[in-house]
Amino acid sequence: MTYLRDEIASQPETWARALDLSVSGLPEPGERVAVIGCGTSYYMARAYAALREAAALGETDAFPASEFPHGRHYDRVVALSRSGTTTEVLSVLDQLATPSVALTADSATPISDAADELVVLDFADERSVVQTRFATSALVLLRASLGESLDALPAAAADALETPLAPGLTSAEQVTFLGTGWTTGLAEEGALKLREAAQAWTESYYAMEYRHGPISIAAPGRAVWVFGAAPHGLADDVRATGAHLETFAGDPLVSLVRAHLLAQAVAESRGLNPDEPRNLTRSVILT
Repeated sequence: MTYLRDEIASQPETWARALDLSVSGLPEPGERVAVIGCGTSYYMARAYAALREAAALGETDAFPASEFPHGRHYDRVVALSRSGTTTEVLSVLDQLATPSVALTADSATPISDAADELVVLDFADERSVVQTRFATSALVLLRASLGESLDALPAAAADALETPLAPGLTSAEQVTFLGTGWTTGLAEEGALKLREAAQAWTESYYAMEYRHGPISIAAPGRAVWVFGAAPHGLADDVRATGAHLETFAGDPLVSLVRAHLLAQAVAESRGLNPDEPRNLTRSVILT
């Protein structure tokens, strides 16, 4: 057994706990907001930013923390950092005059001093280097703050965890993840999970960009995973290549949980320990 396997399985519980939290400091309607993070946290930031703008709650941009535009005006900055120690995130927060709120799994870290407000999801902290439940629980909390009704989401995740993966996925030599709007961040995260945990060849794209070149690698023995509804005609185009097409009719975040399962399964099939991925640490701390 691995920590990753247990943490993937615990997501229905941590999502339910995230929905029960009462928090302060999150963006108000109409505020101009920047959301920052690194790696997985950046991809969750992208998903939240797209959802907030789509809900007409205010202009919302997402940046890798290292690329934050300090000369641009925002009313609030939201930072995501599981560890609370990531150098690039702390550097941005330390330089801000703008009100900030950080979502973290550990309050006893430097981020507690760097951010004006702190949202602590310690129940979603993880021992595996590969991040799953903290990121998805943070996104559940952020989605709920936008007014989404997500009470049924934990049960949907539990059902998805019990549904076997298609053989065309677990045996695929290559997987491409596609998304539109907010699910583009989920597609990037799905690809990252397989790279981290299983050293797999994965790619991710905007779904409508897929036919503009990337479809050239689609073939039998490979897979294309679409988060959300596939654009018109895309499913037929993928099937014509002989590649396995993976779609999911439910909430796209639940589909990401199934991508976590795939990362775990492929890692195990290759004899890898996903808790200790090659060249990675739990937090990037720079000198």
